Amino acid sequence: MGTILFLIAAGYLLGSFNSAIVVSKVFMGYDIRTKGSGNAGLTNSYRCMGTKPTVFVLLGDIAKAVIASVIGSMMMGALGVLIAGCSAIIGHMFPLYFRFKGGKGILVGGTMIAVFDWRIFCIVMLFFFVLVGITKWVSLGSIVATSLVPFLTLFFYRNDPNLLPMAVILFVVASGVVYMHRGNIVRIAQGKENKFTLHSGKSK
Repeated sequence: MGTILFLIAAGYLLGSFNSAIVVSKVFMGYDIRTKGSGNAGLTNSYRCMGTKPTVFVLLGDIAKAVIASVIGSMMMGALGVLIAGCSAIIGHMFPLYFRFKGGKGILVGGTMIAVFDWRIFCIVMLFFFVLVGITKWVSLGSIVATSLVPFLTLFFYRNDPNLLPMAVILFVVASGVVYMHRGNIVRIAQGKENKFTLHSGKSK
């Protein structure tokens, strides 16, 4: 139990370091949560800050997810990856250091899944890129890809003794990520969601 609590705490604290907020304050002199969609995530960072600052956001989010997931793997194997990685996602969405208002956890979650199981990662990324390529809605690709993860885990780990806790963790976190996209879901239904473009709002 002590190991689980340590992984939860370590993952959450790592996830709470929101690189989008830090980078926007350091490079741009403002809080990214006050610009664009108000989301402290990769897409809004790109739209508002441009390519160079967003690279640092990308590296920061990947790094904290990798560190959390690797620590989890070393201590508890695949289950540890999910405990620490999903805790990092929660920390990213509700960061302790930034008044509990962060991003939506897609990049952090994708990195965690890549460490957890490359097969699941490849499948969800295929769905993500196909949907975004067709619709230009990053949020739709994110929602569908996230929703697939628990079901793919049930399939690939159906004989794993830790299947139940792994599935529960992923269903809970996936539900939370989808809930964070509730505004996007409404705009998608209305056909008003922001389309992805290679042109940012900041000159490169």
